[in-house]
Amino acid sequence: MHLWERSRNIAAISVLLIAGAAAPASAEEVEQVVNGGFDNGADPFWTNAGMTIGLTDGRACVDVPGGTVNRWDAAVGQNDIDLVAGETYRFSFDASGDAGHVVRAITGLAVSPYDTYFEQSPVLGDWQHYEWTFTATASTAQGQVAFQVGGSPDPWRFCVDNVSLVGGVPPEVYEPDTGPRVRVNQVGYLPDGPKTATLVTDATTALPWQLRDRSGKVVKSGRSTPRGVDASSGQNVQTIDFSGYRRTASGLTLSVDGEVSRPFDIKPRLYDGLRADALKMYYTQRSGIEIRDDLRPGYARRAGHVDVAPNQGDGAVPCQAGVCDYTLDVRGGWYDAGDHGKYVVNGGISVWELLAEYEHNRGSRKLGLAIPESGNRVPDILDEARWELEFLLSMQVPAGKPNAGLVHHKIHDQAWTGLPLLPHLDPQPRELHPVSTAATLNLAATAAQAARIYGKYDRAFAARALTAARTAYAAAKAHPDLLAPESDGVGGGAYNDTKVSDDFYWAAAELYLTTGEKKYAVDVLASPEHTADVFGQVAFDWATTAAAAKIDLALVPNRLPGLSSVRSQVVKGADKYLAIQRQHPYGVAYAPANNVWDWGSNSVIANNLVVVAAAHRITGKDRYRDGLLTGLDYLFGRNALNISYVTGYGEVASQNQHSRWYAAQLDPSLPHPPAGTLAGGPNSSIQDPVAQAKLTGCTGQFCYIDDIGSWATNELTINWNSALAHLIGYVGELD
Repeated sequence: MHLWERSRNIAAISVLLIAGAAAPASAEEVEQVVNGGFDNGADPFWTNAGMTIGLTDGRACVDVPGGTVNRWDAAVGQNDIDLVAGETYRFSFDASGDAGHVVRAITGLAVSPYDTYFEQSPVLGDWQHYEWTFTATASTAQGQVAFQVGGSPDPWRFCVDNVSLVGGVPPEVYEPDTGPRVRVNQVGYLPDGPKTATLVTDATTALPWQLRDRSGKVVKSGRSTPRGVDASSGQNVQTIDFSGYRRTASGLTLSVDGEVSRPFDIKPRLYDGLRADALKMYYTQRSGIEIRDDLRPGYARRAGHVDVAPNQGDGAVPCQAGVCDYTLDVRGGWYDAGDHGKYVVNGGISVWELLAEYEHNRGSRKLGLAIPESGNRVPDILDEARWELEFLLSMQVPAGKPNAGLVHHKIHDQAWTGLPLLPHLDPQPRELHPVSTAATLNLAATAAQAARIYGKYDRAFAARALTAARTAYAAAKAHPDLLAPESDGVGGGAYNDTKVSDDFYWAAAELYLTTGEKKYAVDVLASPEHTADVFGQVAFDWATTAAAAKIDLALVPNRLPGLSSVRSQVVKGADKYLAIQRQHPYGVAYAPANNVWDWGSNSVIANNLVVVAAAHRITGKDRYRDGLLTGLDYLFGRNALNISYVTGYGEVASQNQHSRWYAAQLDPSLPHPPAGTLAGGPNSSIQDPVAQAKLTGCTGQFCYIDDIGSWATNELTINWNSALAHLIGYVGELD
């Protein structure tokens, strides 16, 4: 799931209240649950077959059978609950259970399609009170309150009392905990790099600051620089520059205006761990293969979509009705984001970033990623990228079929699924969606790129990739206007794109760089993208690929006429981002029009910095290196929310990115996303119900919440992590 997901599965989730603390009563509050205190027996509560409600000391208890697979295989609940869209409800109960077991407490629809409007999954133990508020996203007289307790191999005992769902309660005001008002890069700073922090304050004059070591000793001091009101956050801020301190140290803090920052380090090789972790994320995103616990402790799972029930499988996937009369074996590849879909255009830009990281950064060739292919004399980064490349190749229409050579846009479930749902448990039918020019050109570009990179390791694969690239490019030229429809967004993102001149340019550039053939050079030079300024607010992403072409043309040795002009364009693009960064009190190389932050703004920021990195490689000038390092600070905590957007990096970091299998927030038996996973970041459009309930009226940087239900602000995706991996791969070359 990525842009345009139509989710009905999670409504606005509030934080857990302190046990026993109830919201103030009002005349409008209405209890929806009948006999929630079990004072009159157990009716009208029900249980699944094989369980019986017994009353013990006025509490309802069930013996939960062992050996079930899913949470909903064993449940206690009450139907005929009235819900009104937009109404705020307080859901509360008291519960206990054998230590360590989990109850999935839900409010949802009691009939097909059994939508879930609210859910929480507390870990049980001794008797405890639980209470939340949420806003209903639909109206129904067929609602349900239920306690799902299945999924355990062993039997256990669950008890519940004082079940209540009260409507008409006042919605809770969401106030993010932003911690100390001094915002720093929580990972740290390089000894010889720039070191800047941002202070949120009412003060309008310079303030004294102190840099302290772990023992509290002041090691440097100075005065801050007032910057006025930051438009991206609405905060009055000042900046602190302590670049003059170059000693290696850990546990440093900045003190100013009565505040102490979160700790950080100053040391070389600061991002070495992240360089591998950002790439390791891809193994646990793989489709069609078992994820091994010895390679990823805590992330083991069965292979998904390999034609083993309940999966309907990817081994012989048919097209949507009326699209084609054949099936394709499209097993493998990466799950695109937090759902089970696989998309060629998003896979394309992701593969390009990984292959570009390999091609431009020598250190990436030696990274050990602990994947099944490790040790096969092929760099791990190439083995990982090939897992997706093989999937992209499989999406090409075979010879002899209508539209031969073109590429199907995507493959995913027929309908949206709920959270959490491990890939191997996905029961939905899978469908191939129509071919598109954009998807075809994505294959042409990445397969051509692969052909020149994999030749020294596997000549047969390189030759196959080049043949597919040539075929795809010719097919796209014959069918230049097959566009994916915006309406095709059920069960997966639409990924519609109305402009493909950039994709033609990118594919022609990669084919030229690989083959040196004149016909591809002619197409590159004739493209309107070749002389255009393509370095806008968003340098590049899955829908905007001309900058990818220019970066490779600038960095991969070639003899294209007028090559100096392309390099100059990349440098000018970087200059544009640095100019934006210098004006930004948080040092962000991104300033969207009208302060409307994009979906996946963190990846936009990362990719803008990739352009800055390319300019540094072209020119060798320190200002690009410094701008690149300063830009990283935002992602790791120097931002309005004082949060690192990369899981596992920084004292306070995102950890509940939207995913069906990294779903610890909903099911504590499942893991959080792996370390090195980039969250989408602030998104002014806040399309999901969680964000709408919590963030309505938000300003720029505050349009983010670390909640698994917020697919608009907190999703993880393969292309966002490829931006992070590409960027950190270059940073790793700097020291």
